[in-house]
Amino acid sequence: MNKAQLTEAVAAATDTSKAEAARAVEATLNAIAGSLAGGDSVSLVGFGTFNVRHRAARTGRNPQTGATIQIAASKSVGFKAGKALKESL
Repeated sequence: MNKAQLTEAVAAATDTSKAEAARAVEATLNAIAGSLAGGDSVSLVGFGTFNVRHRAARTGRNPQTGATIQIAASKSVGFKAGKALKESL
């Protein structure tokens, strides 16, 4: 499912227009992204938890040349599925 399909599903489930559903989906995604950017986690009971994960700096290898390179520390988004979501699968 992509964003457009999600918007259509929200519009059908809430009996609203696609434009209103698109604004609701966009606002939800922006709120989640803003919270994660601030370093907070987002917990949706029954669905799961989004959180920021920190990756330490490390050394790696260039697969073409075999040269050693330094990979910088970074942040990424993690997701842990909730119990209800796991059981529905």
